[in-house]
Amino acid sequence: MTTVIDGCAVATVDAAGTEYSRGHVVVSDGVIVAVGSGPAPAIAGADRVDAAGCLATPGLVNTHHHLYQWATRAVSVDDGLFTWLTTLYPIWAGITEATVGAAARAGLARLALTGCTTSTDHHYVFPAAGGDVLGATIAAAAEVGLRFHPTRGSMDLSEKDGGLPPDSVVQPLEEILAAVDAAVAQWHDPSPGAMVRIAAAPCSPFSVTRDLMRESAAQARQLGIRLHTHLAETHDEDEYCRDKFGMTPVEYLADVDWLGPDVWLAHGVHLSDADVATVAGAGTGVAHCPSSNARLGSGIAPVAALVAAGGPLGLGVDGAASQENGGLSDELRQALFAARLRYGPSGLTARDTLRIATIGGARCLGRADEIGSLEVGKRADLALWRVDGPFHSDIVDPVDALVYASPPPLARLYVEGREIVRDDRLQTLDVEAAGRALRSAAQALAAR
Repeated sequence: MTTVIDGCAVATVDAAGTEYSRGHVVVSDGVIVAVGSGPAPAIAGADRVDAAGCLATPGLVNTHHHLYQWATRAVSVDDGLFTWLTTLYPIWAGITEATVGAAARAGLARLALTGCTTSTDHHYVFPAAGGDVLGATIAAAAEVGLRFHPTRGSMDLSEKDGGLPPDSVVQPLEEILAAVDAAVAQWHDPSPGAMVRIAAAPCSPFSVTRDLMRESAAQARQLGIRLHTHLAETHDEDEYCRDKFGMTPVEYLADVDWLGPDVWLAHGVHLSDADVATVAGAGTGVAHCPSSNARLGSGIAPVAALVAAGGPLGLGVDGAASQENGGLSDELRQALFAARLRYGPSGLTARDTLRIATIGGARCLGRADEIGSLEVGKRADLALWRVDGPFHSDIVDPVDALVYASPPPLARLYVEGREIVRDDRLQTLDVEAAGRALRSAAQALAAR
């Protein structure tokens, strides 16, 4: 099927930053076949969308999330990361396949309704009696219709061995490696246009062993998958690494062979200038999560330095237990403002922010040749934002309207050329039913 999107402003986010004040995008069989200025060509039998008053952008890419946490929002709301985690770990020990499925459907629906076409998920809690919790997230993504990069996360360092999580939520090293092998065999699709790809994701320096980090890196490279972990999120983590390993978090990464273009890191709040140069120089990506970092009081990541260094930099929502909003379009404004709090008004521009949220995220996931910009030959993942309404039409520049103002209404969202959202309504899932199922799952988890 061919879809012609006509009459809209277009921000392609290509390498040249090409934009059209009035242009078109043509999609056929899930691929962009034309992008340009002026009216679209006449194509017999095409589905024609009058997009006057809209801004077309690449679909947003969410580079860090914990979907299961949608079942535990607004817990430990006034605590920093370590206290927040130790409060929630015992609750998370009770999650099941049903809990995670309900949370993932609601969380992914929220992402779709805020312009996200590709999301990752860092799932690292695998209770022995929980069932197939990773499979539950993958099934939910298929229902909603998003492109999905779930990670098979892990923890093997419990409290008794000097880590942060309790014994009930950690697993032995060999069990983790076998589970990663199985997840890749069952779900990972390396082909062009793949809707599901798996990564390996040991959780954090304070919840996994050095052996797990090294073995995971070797395994991932043998399997041809990417690596993800939390790093440099808080001062507590920095102190932990110095006390435990005698080195900084980035030095620890280098020690366990975790610096490279197949790695992306969550947060990177407390990276020094030398750290930024090391990480970017290795081609290692960073997922910037401004709302979660603010909610937990962790700090403001050095995004301007990361942009200047040229390494992959994406945007992340993070788990809804530390960022109860859960929407990705809101993070554009949050990222811009947080950067300016740290660097001043020149710290980040609206177009910098849109680039981070699109092609930057695609680079983190190793898919910049397929998604993240509106270019001929790329997958047809795109958002149409309505910027002609009462709260946006007075802003002359449509990209400024998207980033500086409140998130505009979403006229259309396409993933692989399939319409997922129309006029702020999800076309693939009953959102009200998903909300009811989530509420029941959250209540059951809290009552256990």
